[in-house]
Amino acid sequence: MKFGLIGLLTAFIMLAFSMGINAEDLIGAGATFPYPLYSKMFSEYQKTNKINVNYQSIGSGGGIKQLLEKTVDFGGSDAIMTDEQLSKAPKILHIPTCLGAVVVTYNLPIKSELKLTPEIISDIFLGKITKWNDPMIVEINKGIALPDKDITVVHRSDGSGTTAIFTDYLSKVSEGWKNKVGKGTSVNWPVGLGGKGNEGVAGLVKQVPNSIGYVELIYAIQNKMSYATIKNRAGNFVKPSLESTSKAAETELPDDMRISLTDTDAANGYPISGFTYILVYQEQNYDNRPIGKAKSLVNLLKWMATDGQKFTTPLHYAPLSESAKNKALKLIKSMTYDGKSIE
Repeated sequence: MKFGLIGLLTAFIMLAFSMGINAEDLIGAGATFPYPLYSKMFSEYQKTNKINVNYQSIGSGGGIKQLLEKTVDFGGSDAIMTDEQLSKAPKILHIPTCLGAVVVTYNLPIKSELKLTPEIISDIFLGKITKWNDPMIVEINKGIALPDKDITVVHRSDGSGTTAIFTDYLSKVSEGWKNKVGKGTSVNWPVGLGGKGNEGVAGLVKQVPNSIGYVELIYAIQNKMSYATIKNRAGNFVKPSLESTSKAAETELPDDMRISLTDTDAANGYPISGFTYILVYQEQNYDNRPIGKAKSLVNLLKWMATDGQKFTTPLHYAPLSESAKNKALKLIKSMTYDGKSIE
């Protein structure tokens, strides 16, 4: 029996090697926000570099948790880790990979494009505005026959960087939201139905008439969903797009790249935009981690910040600006193994 088990294990190892699995393959988990992009990037990277990257789309909260527990090589997050979270671990770097827009999507029997203001959005998600033909909504959408129907709010049920960006925005534009709910990857929602992942929210909004929710732009486009044009701080109604998302980042970027882009003061910037990040430990020699795995991770990150950027625009993500790319590469260069630079 013992020989049989050893033989079975040997056969499994031989099968693993025959399938191309090697010690330099990487495991990541986290944000659903960039999942369509990462799926494409990692598939293309494997073709030319023979490195398999297994990324699980479990939400930013899960990605941060898995990284802190050191069960993955990298975490994915749209949420910036808090000082408290960072204090619980060795130095963690935030490597930006692209920008994305969180859109307010809705399921209404109208053909015209819906306009929304910060006040309307916050009041809907606070449960203060409950009807689609509320005077505040009608006032800025003249000529649109808005139904006399109850609004069904849909939000994330899991820890989410998309939620972190959305609630960060609401906390900036609404004192009521800031004081009652606040911001974070998870919050106590005043009203609404919960869906897991961007996929879950998109699915619920599509299924439930007269609903409203928030998802990453690519999920709205892929699911052929309607999404609102939103009034920004400059007073302009801005439609979420690659251009308006990029314009939201036209500001001075910090060296550590931990920056909130919501409620931008850029005249034509879309106000619910943000970077998405790969989170890694700066010092890569931990838990008997081999140097080959560390080098594999550094090479992947360099490629994502440079050649991999060509996959952003076709999937409706905004690519890194030259400034953001250079800061990302500088952060990657600061990664070490036994205190020495990884090249």
